[in-house]
Order: sequence, then C-alpha cells, then structure tokens
Amino acid sequence: MKINDGYRNLSRDYLFAGISKRVAAYQAEHPEARILRLGIGDVTQPICPEVIEAMKEAAADQGRAETFHGYGPEQGYAFLREAICRYYQSYGVEIPAADLFISDGAKSDLGNFLDLFDRDNTVLIPDPVYPVYRDTNVMDGREILYMNADKSNDFLPMPDEAVAADLIYLCSPNNPTGAAYTREQLQVWVDYAREKDAVILFDAAYESFVVQPEIPHSIYEIPGAEECAVEFCSLSKTAGFTGIRCGYTVVPSKLVRCGMSLHDMWLRRQTTKFNGVSYPVQRAAAAVFSEQGLAGCAANRSVYQNNARVISAALTDLKIWHIGGKNSPYIWMQCPNGMDSWTFFDDLLHRAQVVGTPGAGFGKNGEGFFRLTAFGTPEAAKEAMERMKRCYGGGEA
Repeated sequence: MKINDGYRNLSRDYLFAGISKRVAAYQAEHPEARILRLGIGDVTQPICPEVIEAMKEAAADQGRAETFHGYGPEQGYAFLREAICRYYQSYGVEIPAADLFISDGAKSDLGNFLDLFDRDNTVLIPDPVYPVYRDTNVMDGREILYMNADKSNDFLPMPDEAVAADLIYLCSPNNPTGAAYTREQLQVWVDYAREKDAVILFDAAYESFVVQPEIPHSIYEIPGAEECAVEFCSLSKTAGFTGIRCGYTVVPSKLVRCGMSLHDMWLRRQTTKFNGVSYPVQRAAAAVFSEQGLAGCAANRSVYQNNARVISAALTDLKIWHIGGKNSPYIWMQCPNGMDSWTFFDDLLHRAQVVGTPGAGFGKNGEGFFRLTAFGTPEAAKEAMERMKRCYGGGEA
C-alpha cells in the first residue's frame, strides 16, 4: 500500500488551526482576559432578514409534498444561476448561466478544481499567499513557483516573461494583503496567460468590497479572460454565509486546453463527486441578489468597511506602514519595532489581548508583517486599536 506522500510536506497544522491552539492556551492560563479577535476572517454581523426569510420559506417547502425538493440540478438551480448572471450584468459582464456552477464555497472548489490537471503541471503562486493555494498543490505533489509580492511592488506581483507556468493563482482583492489589481494590471496577466497557454485560477471572494472604479470586480471584465481564466466566488464575506456555505464558480465554455473543455470536465467531475448545495441554502443565496438582499448585505458590509477605516487610522497615528482596507476587509501591516511575525503575535496577545494573523504564515515574504481583519464588531475594532495605541504608541515601522 502507498499513501499520498505529499502530506508529509505539509506543516502539521493549517495556519488558523495553529493560531486557535495558541489563543486557547493563553485563555486557559488567563481566564479573566477579554481577548479581541482580529485574526480569522469570520463575519460577525447577522445575515440580513430578506435572506433569512427566503431560507425559512424554502425549509417549509421541504415539509409539503407539493413543494418538496430532492436532488437538485447538477450545476445548481436555474433561479440562483440566473440571479448571479444579473449581478454580473450590474457591472457590465455577461456570463451565460450554463457557465456557472453553484458550490459550498470558494475554498472547496479552489482545491477540487485541481482534479482537472496533471500533477506534472507547474504552479505559479504569489508569496505571501492564502495557504489553500499552496497546501492543495503540496498535497498533490506539484512543483510550485513563487512570485515575490513585497513593498517594492505594493504586494501586487506582475508576470515575468522568463517564467513559464501552467496554473496561475491570483486573488484580487487579495487575501492576506488587501491589495487589488487594476484593470490594466489584470490585462497584463490575461495576455501573459494566453501567451503561455496557462490557466488563471482567479479568487474573487472579496469582490463585493471593491469601491474604487479602476478595480475590477471580476476577471471577466478583462478582454480575453474567458479563454484563460476560471473565477471562484463566495457568499461567505459578501452575505455572511461562513456558517451556511454557498459560493459559485465560473468555468467558461470557451476555456479549452489539450483539446478538452474544462467546463465539460468540471461538470463531469462535479456530477461524480458532488451532490450539490441544499435547496434552502440556494433559495437564501438567490435572495442575496435581490434588490433588498443586496441592500441588506451592503449595510452589513459598511460596518466592516468602517472598521477597516478605524484600524487604518490607528495604524497611521502609530506611524506603522500598512496597505489594504480600501477595497478589502484586510489590513496588512508591518510589525512594529522590528519584530518578526510570530514574536509580534505573542507580544500583541500578551500585552493587549488582541489576536491577528502572523504574516509568516502566508509565506516567507510575509515575515515581518501581520494581517488584521475588519470583520469584528465596531466595538471590538475600536477597543483593539485603543489597546494597540497604548502598547505601541512610541513605535514606528
């Protein structure tokens, strides 16, 4: 018997599981401490009423013979896919409903989509990076090439013509840095992918936070992207679905490699390995894209956007270098006083009882940096920044 040796090359714990263990150990030693969590990107605002009502009505449907739903369509119900198409149209993108696949979230599909590609393919990943991109390819034993994201390029790496890769991961707005590509920058990436016959795996989980007109919501706003890119989207941050689980992936019918349609391959994969998202969840998701649902989600999102402004203003007062927070719920800061990422994590936890995410957990270029999330409550964000000011008021970075 053989096992998958790729797992031997993984760190023992997934980044956020490791952080949770450290925080739990500190809390056990200091039960009186009121820890403020600005680490994991989990939402705190309740789901808007329109969406909850749609889910309740759909759940009631399951209790009546005349409205009961069993297994659903392989790609998701038409009512949801058509609602998503209208959402794309709101920012000028035409997506055929046939190209949409409803999922239980972007994270699952980002990992599962690798089923379509040979292990000999080379993968290009930014550093720092959302660990799922790296870990899923390590599990499969693929060669990974890293592109440097750092202060010199505002943590937005661009293609290197001397480098060839088969799969390219891009996330914009970015997790962990909060940086976002402009249309012009994404056009360069699309042109590069088409020239190299590569496929871009584009993570658009945070597109709903985009506020600047020069930042695209979708890679399909870029000419030629439908021939080289797959887009992964999530309702976790858009609508607070972290505990409900629903997302969608766009696989264009025009995307063909080695004579095979990736759309048809993905459909075949999903019909074999995935039984779909439940009917009540899909009804709730469709309500997200209604006029009232979009307004309710925007109101919740405004809470996080204001938190980001509070965090950014405090770091500016502390003269701490940072980016993000404008088109993203994440703020990427340089650790004060020359500390490395994990030293600052421990220092911040022990002195201020505030939790963030060490940049080193996202890759070597994350060393010396730290991610804060705006997904907490307004009270927590404000108090966390007041504590940081008291602890680091004399430090510069």
